[in-house]
Amino acid sequence: MLVQEVILENIMSYEYARIPFKPGVNIVCGPNGAGKSSILLGISLALGQSYTERSKKLSDLIRWGKDQARVTLILDNSRKAERRPIPKIDKDQIFLTRVLRRDGKYWFELENKAATKQNVDRLLSKVGVDPNNMLILMHQNMTEQFIVLSPQEKLRMVEAAVGFESYRRNVSEAQRKLSRVLSEEESVGKLLESAEQTLAYWREQYDRYQQKKQLILKRRFLERELAWAQVAKREKAVYDLKNEIQKEQAEIQEIEEEIKTIENQQTQLQSALNQTKEQWNKLFEERLLLERDSARHESNLALSDKTLKDTLSWSESHKAATKDYINKLEQLSRANPQGNPANLQAQLDEIARTYEQIEESWIQQIGNMSESLRKQIEASTEQLKALKERIVDADAQMTKINHEAETTREALIDSKIRLALLQNQKDNLQKDIEKRNRELHSITLELNAETKKAEEIGPKIAALKSVEETLDEMRLTDGHIAALADVSEDIEKMYESYSKLYLELKDKAQLVAENRAKALAEVKIRMEAWHKVIQDLLDHVNLQYQMILANAQAMGEVGLLNEHDIEAAGLQIYVGFKGAKPVPLDAYTQSGGERSTATIMFLLALQQHVRSPFRAVDEYDIHMDPKNREVIAQMIVSSISGSDSQYLVITPSQITFAQKDIHVITVQNIEGTSIVKEVH
Repeated sequence: MLVQEVILENIMSYEYARIPFKPGVNIVCGPNGAGKSSILLGISLALGQSYTERSKKLSDLIRWGKDQARVTLILDNSRKAERRPIPKIDKDQIFLTRVLRRDGKYWFELENKAATKQNVDRLLSKVGVDPNNMLILMHQNMTEQFIVLSPQEKLRMVEAAVGFESYRRNVSEAQRKLSRVLSEEESVGKLLESAEQTLAYWREQYDRYQQKKQLILKRRFLERELAWAQVAKREKAVYDLKNEIQKEQAEIQEIEEEIKTIENQQTQLQSALNQTKEQWNKLFEERLLLERDSARHESNLALSDKTLKDTLSWSESHKAATKDYINKLEQLSRANPQGNPANLQAQLDEIARTYEQIEESWIQQIGNMSESLRKQIEASTEQLKALKERIVDADAQMTKINHEAETTREALIDSKIRLALLQNQKDNLQKDIEKRNRELHSITLELNAETKKAEEIGPKIAALKSVEETLDEMRLTDGHIAALADVSEDIEKMYESYSKLYLELKDKAQLVAENRAKALAEVKIRMEAWHKVIQDLLDHVNLQYQMILANAQAMGEVGLLNEHDIEAAGLQIYVGFKGAKPVPLDAYTQSGGERSTATIMFLLALQQHVRSPFRAVDEYDIHMDPKNREVIAQMIVSSISGSDSQYLVITPSQITFAQKDIHVITVQNIEGTSIVKEVH
């Protein structure tokens, strides 16, 4: 992008001027004070330069008596190789204007529209124009300023001029990144160390918290185990009661079965006893009959015997009585001899006969009776004997039946006693069952309540310990928990937070270490890239510089200082005139002309590498001798010849530029106003 024309309005000594430029070398010449430098100053202002040596304030550059000044550059944006320098603006010409006002307000206009300095800087950066780089726009006395710059500043200025700033930026960015990474690594290391110490403390507290947590969990588990142990205890009580009830019910069932059996046995015994009684009664009746018959026979026998005895006794008595009667009669007759003895004898004989007859009859009858009685006695005795035997048999049977009856009765009594005992046992068992059922109901209610309570605490678990053992363990656990009373739940959050922070810091430290390695590698790569391009550049510039110096019978070189440290790296220019050994170019060793000559020669050696299509130098030759002026002039023209660059040279005289392929602009100040007098 070249400058086609500069339009100055109320800038310093210019009221209004249009100054056309051409590609190649443009020479602005004229006497001192004619306004030559004002042209370059105006161009610099339009390009965005904010500082000038002519004035501390830009408003001081406004022409005296005017409130506003304008500088407009008409830039060439025509297509070259089918591409415009500024593709964004599809026009052959670009109008760039800067307006200065006396009140201190300044602004840019791009294509007659307000624009910011950033817009202008971005526009110019696309074509490599930097108005603040003295290697591109070298105002008056800047050759001396360039010399007094440090080697580091010179190198940076060269890099900016040739477009190698990006390499330095890349290295600087990589170094800043490395510095940030190192700083971050140090910071992370300190933080990691601190976090590790803090984490160690919180880990200890966390271990205590975990211990407390485990104890609390154990306590809750014990509560749950206790609850279910109590449930199990109640369940066991219920189970035991049910078993007892079942056992007692089984016992009742057995008792009932035994009662039924005994009742059946009693029925059988009673039946047997009744049968025995009937048999005994029958035997008793039979015995009574036998006794009766026996008594009757005995009575008959006794009666017969008595009768027999009585009969015999009566017979004897009768005989005795008769004899006694007879005796009495005989006695009477002997006592009464007065009576008739014959009658008496007759009576006595009669009585004796009668008695004998009666006695015979009685004796016969008594014999018959006695015989009959004896037969009866014998028969009765036989019958009585048979009856006695039958009575004995009956007594034996009755004794046997009595014994059987007694045995049956005793068995019946025993069964009744057993039945009463069983009934009593059954009643007791039923009462016990009723009592146990009441207990079962009560314990079942307690079990339901305990189960509900346990379910609220947690799901059912098998209780491996008794309630008492669980309570003892709970008391022991409570003691351990009480010893950890100072441990709060916040510890877990703190530990997790610091653990997370520690892990993050550890990961970050690892990442930072990786980043450091990457940053070091990146710095190395970018440093090598920077070093290579700078070294290649300086090798070419050095060769060109030495060739240009040879034309002025001088020697010198361009070298890189501290090449392995980009911040300390600098550009050192060496020069020796008139056969002198090359020494560093500085403000003290060489004369003014030598300094200007060496500086311009270096600048010319750099020209083919300068990125900006527009360059300018103001009164570079003020301290040069005629020969060096001529050599420099020829070198400027030859260095620009054949390129697309545009060079503006401001010099008091155009004599040294006698070539035909230059564009000469002559300015003159007439009565305080600068005008363009001649252009050819």
